[in-house]
Amino acid sequence: MEFKIELNERKSQPVLFIRTRTAVENLPKVIGESYGKIMQYLSELVEPPADAPYTAYYNLDMKDLDVEMGFPVAKLFSEKGDIKSGEIPQGKYVSAIYKGAYSQMEQPYNEMFKWIEENGYEQKGVYYEFYFNSSNDVPESELLTKIAIPVK
Repeated sequence: MEFKIELNERKSQPVLFIRTRTAVENLPKVIGESYGKIMQYLSELVEPPADAPYTAYYNLDMKDLDVEMGFPVAKLFSEKGDIKSGEIPQGKYVSAIYKGAYSQMEQPYNEMFKWIEENGYEQKGVYYEFYFNSSNDVPESELLTKIAIPVK
Protein backbone atom coordinates (compact mmCIF):
# COMPACT_ATOMS: atom_id res chain seq x y z
CA MET A 1 0.00 0.00 0.00
CA GLU A 2 1.28 3.46 -0.90
CA PHE A 3 1.08 6.28 1.61
CA LYS A 4 1.45 9.93 0.77
CA ILE A 5 4.08 11.07 3.24
CA GLU A 6 4.27 14.81 3.78
CA LEU A 7 6.51 17.15 5.71
CA ASN A 8 4.79 20.22 7.08
CA GLU A 9 5.06 22.90 9.71
CA ARG A 10 2.37 22.84 12.43
CA LYS A 11 1.37 25.67 14.73
CA SER A 12 0.99 24.79 18.40
CA GLN A 13 -2.47 23.41 19.15
CA PRO A 14 -4.17 23.75 22.57
CA VAL A 15 -5.51 20.41 23.86
CA LEU A 16 -7.29 18.81 26.78
CA PHE A 17 -5.77 15.40 27.54
CA ILE A 18 -5.34 12.51 29.93
CA ARG A 19 -1.90 10.86 30.14
CA THR A 20 -1.49 7.36 31.55
CA ARG A 21 0.37 4.07 31.18
CA THR A 22 -1.26 0.86 29.96
CA ALA A 23 -0.60 -2.43 28.17
CA VAL A 24 -1.60 -2.51 24.50
CA GLU A 25 -4.44 -4.98 25.11
CA ASN A 26 -6.13 -2.45 27.44
CA LEU A 27 -5.62 0.48 25.08
CA PRO A 28 -9.09 0.52 23.40
CA LYS A 29 -10.80 0.63 26.84
CA VAL A 30 -8.40 3.32 28.17
CA ILE A 31 -8.84 5.45 25.03
CA GLY A 32 -12.65 5.13 25.15
CA GLU A 33 -12.84 6.04 28.85
CA SER A 34 -10.45 8.99 28.43
CA TYR A 35 -12.33 10.40 25.42
CA GLY A 36 -15.60 10.01 27.33
CA LYS A 37 -14.28 11.98 30.34
CA ILE A 38 -12.87 14.75 28.13
CA MET A 39 -16.08 15.01 26.06
CA GLN A 40 -18.09 15.24 29.29
CA TYR A 41 -15.86 18.11 30.45
CA LEU A 42 -16.13 19.84 27.04
CA SER A 43 -19.93 19.63 27.25
CA GLU A 44 -19.77 21.20 30.74
CA LEU A 45 -17.68 24.00 29.21
CA VAL A 46 -20.13 24.20 26.27
CA GLU A 47 -17.14 23.90 23.92
CA PRO A 48 -16.86 21.57 20.94
CA PRO A 49 -13.54 19.90 20.10
CA ALA A 50 -11.54 21.91 17.55
CA ASP A 51 -10.46 18.81 15.61
CA ALA A 52 -10.32 15.00 15.60
CA PRO A 53 -9.35 13.20 18.82
CA TYR A 54 -5.80 11.94 19.10
CA THR A 55 -3.57 9.57 21.00
CA ALA A 56 0.10 10.44 21.51
CA TYR A 57 2.55 7.60 22.12
CA TYR A 58 5.62 8.54 24.16
CA ASN A 59 7.07 5.05 23.79
CA LEU A 60 6.29 1.87 21.87
CA ASP A 61 6.63 -0.61 24.77
CA MET A 62 3.49 -2.69 24.18
CA LYS A 63 3.52 -3.97 27.80
CA ASP A 64 3.83 -0.46 29.31
CA LEU A 65 2.69 2.21 26.85
CA ASP A 66 3.05 5.83 27.95
CA VAL A 67 0.07 7.42 26.18
CA GLU A 68 -1.83 10.68 26.06
CA MET A 69 -5.43 10.78 24.80
CA GLY A 70 -6.95 14.13 23.99
CA PHE A 71 -8.88 16.57 21.88
CA PRO A 72 -7.63 19.72 20.18
CA VAL A 73 -9.53 22.74 21.56
CA ALA A 74 -9.92 26.40 20.59
CA LYS A 75 -7.98 27.74 23.60
CA LEU A 76 -6.39 26.59 26.86
CA PHE A 77 -8.92 25.60 29.54
CA SER A 78 -8.64 24.91 33.27
CA GLU A 79 -7.62 21.42 34.30
CA LYS A 80 -10.12 19.14 36.02
CA GLY A 81 -9.06 16.00 37.90
CA ASP A 82 -6.96 13.84 35.60
CA ILE A 83 -7.87 16.03 32.59
CA LYS A 84 -4.89 18.26 31.84
CA SER A 85 -4.53 21.33 29.66
CA GLY A 86 -1.60 21.61 27.29
CA GLU A 87 -0.64 21.73 23.66
CA ILE A 88 0.69 19.76 20.75
CA PRO A 89 3.95 21.64 20.12
CA GLN A 90 4.62 23.64 16.99
CA GLY A 91 7.30 22.41 14.62
CA LYS A 92 8.04 20.18 11.67
CA TYR A 93 5.95 17.01 11.37
CA VAL A 94 6.11 14.11 8.96
CA SER A 95 2.58 12.82 8.42
CA ALA A 96 0.54 10.34 6.41
CA ILE A 97 -3.10 9.30 6.23
CA TYR A 98 -3.61 5.57 6.78
CA LYS A 99 -6.82 3.77 5.84
CA GLY A 100 -7.41 0.41 7.46
CA ALA A 101 -7.36 -1.59 10.69
CA TYR A 102 -5.36 -0.29 13.64
CA SER A 103 -3.71 -3.70 13.93
CA GLN A 104 -2.07 -3.15 10.51
CA MET A 105 -0.45 0.21 11.26
CA GLU A 106 3.09 -1.15 11.51
CA GLN A 107 3.56 -0.77 7.73
CA PRO A 108 2.81 2.98 7.50
CA TYR A 109 4.98 3.61 10.57
CA ASN A 110 7.87 1.67 9.02
CA GLU A 111 7.52 3.58 5.73
CA MET A 112 7.47 6.88 7.61
CA PHE A 113 10.55 5.93 9.69
CA LYS A 114 12.35 5.03 6.43
CA TRP A 115 11.30 8.35 4.80
CA ILE A 116 12.52 10.32 7.84
CA GLU A 117 15.92 8.60 7.74
CA GLU A 118 16.31 8.86 3.94
CA ASN A 119 15.49 12.58 4.03
CA GLY A 120 17.97 13.45 6.78
CA TYR A 121 15.52 14.10 9.63
CA GLU A 122 15.47 12.79 13.18
CA GLN A 123 12.38 11.74 15.14
CA LYS A 124 11.65 13.60 18.37
CA GLY A 125 10.19 10.50 20.03
CA VAL A 126 6.42 11.16 20.17
CA TYR A 127 3.97 9.61 17.71
CA TYR A 128 0.55 11.22 17.23
CA GLU A 129 -2.46 9.43 15.77
CA PHE A 130 -5.56 11.49 14.89
CA TYR A 131 -8.73 9.44 14.44
CA PHE A 132 -11.22 10.74 11.85
CA ASN A 133 -13.77 7.96 12.45
CA SER A 134 -14.19 4.93 14.68
CA SER A 135 -14.90 1.22 14.47
CA ASN A 136 -18.30 2.02 16.03
CA ASP A 137 -19.19 3.88 12.80
CA VAL A 138 -17.34 2.16 9.94
CA PRO A 139 -15.78 -1.26 9.14
CA GLU A 140 -12.11 -1.63 10.20
CA SER A 141 -11.04 -1.43 6.55
CA GLU A 142 -12.50 2.11 6.36
CA LEU A 143 -10.84 3.55 9.48
CA LEU A 144 -8.98 6.80 8.72
CA THR A 145 -6.00 7.72 10.89
CA LYS A 146 -3.50 10.53 10.42
CA ILE A 147 -0.09 9.61 11.81
CA ALA A 148 2.10 12.63 12.66
CA ILE A 149 5.69 12.35 13.86
CA PRO A 150 7.59 15.46 15.02
CA VAL A 151 11.06 15.71 13.49
CA LYS A 152 14.16 17.89 13.62
